[in-house]
Amino acid sequence: MALIKLRRAPTQPKPTSPPPEAEQSDDLGEWDDKLLEAGASLLSPSWWRVLVMLVAALLFTSSMTVNLAVSQQWVFGIMCMGVAFVLSRIRGRIITVSLVTLSVFVSLRYLHWRVTQTLSFTNPLDRVFGYLLLLAEGYAVLMLLCSYFQTLWPLHRRPTPLPADTSVWPTVDVLIPTFNEPLDVVRQSVLAATLLDWPADKLRIYVLDDGRRDAFRQFCEQAGVDYLTRPDNTHAKAGNLNAALARTSGEYVAVFDCDHVTTRSFLQVCMGWFLKDPKMAMVQTPHVFYSPDPFERNLETFRKVPNEGDLFYGVLQNGNDLWNAAFFCGSCAVLRRSALDAVGGVATESVTEDALTALKMSMKGYNTGYLPIPQAAGLATESLGRHVGQRIRWARGMAEIFRRYNPLLISGLSLPQRLCYLSAIMHFFFGLPRIVFLITPMTYLFFGAHVFHASATMVLAYAVPHLVISSTGASRIQGRFRHSFWSEVYETVLAWYVILPALQAVFFPGRKGFNVTSKGGVIRQSFLDWAMARPYIVLLLINLAGFVVAVVGLARGPGWPEAMSLLFNLAWVLYNIMNLSAAAGVASESRQLRLTPRVQIELPAAVRLADGREVRCQTSDYSQGGLGLLLPDDAPLPQRGDAVMVSVFRDDYEARFPAEVQVCRGRMLGVSFPALTIDQERDLMRVTFSRADSWIASWGRYRPDVPLRSLFEVLGVGVRGLRELFRHLFLGGRDRLSRSNVAPAGELGTKQS
Repeated sequence: MALIKLRRAPTQPKPTSPPPEAEQSDDLGEWDDKLLEAGASLLSPSWWRVLVMLVAALLFTSSMTVNLAVSQQWVFGIMCMGVAFVLSRIRGRIITVSLVTLSVFVSLRYLHWRVTQTLSFTNPLDRVFGYLLLLAEGYAVLMLLCSYFQTLWPLHRRPTPLPADTSVWPTVDVLIPTFNEPLDVVRQSVLAATLLDWPADKLRIYVLDDGRRDAFRQFCEQAGVDYLTRPDNTHAKAGNLNAALARTSGEYVAVFDCDHVTTRSFLQVCMGWFLKDPKMAMVQTPHVFYSPDPFERNLETFRKVPNEGDLFYGVLQNGNDLWNAAFFCGSCAVLRRSALDAVGGVATESVTEDALTALKMSMKGYNTGYLPIPQAAGLATESLGRHVGQRIRWARGMAEIFRRYNPLLISGLSLPQRLCYLSAIMHFFFGLPRIVFLITPMTYLFFGAHVFHASATMVLAYAVPHLVISSTGASRIQGRFRHSFWSEVYETVLAWYVILPALQAVFFPGRKGFNVTSKGGVIRQSFLDWAMARPYIVLLLINLAGFVVAVVGLARGPGWPEAMSLLFNLAWVLYNIMNLSAAAGVASESRQLRLTPRVQIELPAAVRLADGREVRCQTSDYSQGGLGLLLPDDAPLPQRGDAVMVSVFRDDYEARFPAEVQVCRGRMLGVSFPALTIDQERDLMRVTFSRADSWIASWGRYRPDVPLRSLFEVLGVGVRGLRELFRHLFLGGRDRLSRSNVAPAGELGTKQS
């Protein structure tokens, strides 16, 4: 969106000599010309746009601040919701803008009413909880406005072609930092990097091992890649990357976390933008995961409901890109070395070094870009404890950035860039508002506190349109990558843990250690992670007590005003119970013994049996350690333990692997690869993980969001969470109430079963 530029409409040139009849009235003629010129300018399209905008802003503000009687507000709110419902059924970008405008209007109207009509508190208890709730609501509306600003008109950048002459392509260093991750996790990332479609003399691959392990050095020698270490681990990942930058020389740097497996096409997709735009400093691609995170595994929503990160990579980054504010996310990205040098290398002042590095590049006037094309995939965190630990680090890091590089105060950023970075930073303070929403109804049910100085019907008359229309607008924009009501589940799970580190980083800064997010572990048996679930259980019990109080109060037959207040708080408590129960369900860890997750795929294949017969078939899934095969109905079946030779075809390429049959069930055959050479492992990567289209087809392919259906889905996982909580607390035994069942990768073998 561009700022409106005011300009005068061109006027007809004055004649070089006045007409005879005007010679006796020169002054009058000049005045007429000035009037005509002013009128032409006033009637020009630019001025009309300005006038229309001013009138619209005046009407918007005046109608937003009008106070209505409760019946009138209900009529007005229902009309607004009806308009929103109609708009949500019509396609078109202008319709989306109209729906968002209506949402902003109704939400600001609600907030204005709250500030001007509901704060006449009469005692300290009302005042404390009333203002806490108002601040929480103000935060929610601020984040709603920021999200609309970021996502209303996403850019959806596409790759730009490289020159046909590969001799002019630049040199690239691929950096894969690692610290304590097991070799089985890292080796497939390294081997995939060796398959990148880029001239061999212009590509160098480096494993940056802060663990300084001989097994990694030996593997790198076998794989034909460079191995770098340093004498200490100062500044963790950022320091590791900076140490490597000092010892390498490529014009560009591609960074991959050690569990991220790149496709062969990664560089060819990304590099064109650097050659097209000399000021392009960084191009980021999405982070996708081929294993479920704790939410997806424990709630059984993998590939059914968008996960926690899909909103950022599917919607927000595209919106940031419009404003030249795409973030560096630490992996699956390419950076221009000269731009890194200009900002002093990878930032070390925050544990979220990636976001701060991008911010510094923007401050220097460089461009950043985002390509919404998945070109690598990695392992998600296996347990809730590890997942929360990662989010705590992100929250602390973004708070550190806010304290030291406040985007509203630093120089070098445009206003849209400031808003995009502010939105990203403010997001990680959601914990405090979420906790306020979870405990506020009990202040009335337990202590009789009135946090609204208004009747329940009046509160609902303003609040319901705000909530319904904002949910409709968010679903319209985010529906492909975030389903309605699931944000509350994610925030409820994380709120208790992220708020304290974020506030501490702002008000009580102190250098904290960098915690590496472990990947590749297993869960021996299902268990309730009591340490993680304890805050949710306490809040759940408080809300259940509030539910009992509300029901008992209604059973006493109170008058209409009190009954409405009880019903209002009862509905609020039930919504909290739903989210807290779902949070408990996430903390109920499901058993997972498979070290290498399966990825669904159908490729032509063949199995050569020990007697020489060949069976043509197709793959059903693959993993680092094996394949699933679907045999024809009339095919001879091998036995468990048989040695076979498996071929997998990709276009005209055939990759052959010695395998061992592990499972033979009906026509389904499961084979493992007990002893592959480095070259055979590379071939396996070539026909599976490294295919250019590996992740494109599945990314964002969720069913469209339907808010009411999503509400029932969240309600369903809440009921399931309550059931799991009861089972573990009263039927499971104390041995299932700990994290001792989580084993790190490497403790178990990698052989498939």
